[in-house]
Amino acid sequence: MLGESDERALVLRCQAGEPRSHEELVTAYERIVYTLAFRMTGNREEARDITQAVFLKAFHGLDTFDPRRRFFSWIYRIAVNESIDRLRSRRQEEALDESREDPADRPDARAERREIADTVQAALLELREDDRQVLVLRHWLDRSLAEIGETLGIPERTVKSRLFEARRRLGRILRRQGVDPT
Repeated sequence: MLGESDERALVLRCQAGEPRSHEELVTAYERIVYTLAFRMTGNREEARDITQAVFLKAFHGLDTFDPRRRFFSWIYRIAVNESIDRLRSRRQEEALDESREDPADRPDARAERREIADTVQAALLELREDDRQVLVLRHWLDRSLAEIGETLGIPERTVKSRLFEARRRLGRILRRQGVDPT
């Protein structure tokens, strides 16, 4: 992720129509948007589609973006909304494979990691969207409490409270599935 001043300068270049600046923004935020979409939907293909849709919407609406604000917060909100729209239109949730296989790994270790990843992802999908958002921002996108508050438009105290409750709910779901979350 870009620093605030670099981000601001890049957005201003995009708004001015500099050709390579769009590519730089995609490079800077593509992984973040994809990770969010995947964690919200639990589906890799859908996450790729959402990522493309998010950048199309962002670039088409870039003239409405206020460069005094954080681009990260703006694109994050677009990604959340797009993910929620996809979830609402989808009838059934699909199984997913989160692990990245390394051929050097033993098959039993890979299977165990895949099982854990699948269990955690399935538990995430059982959570409410707002619980999922704070967990994804904190634990998968490694955002500070202040950044999460800015992104979601809520006070830092509320972030702490939501994070605590989301972790508690996730732990309950995991225990119900026979996994000790500690």
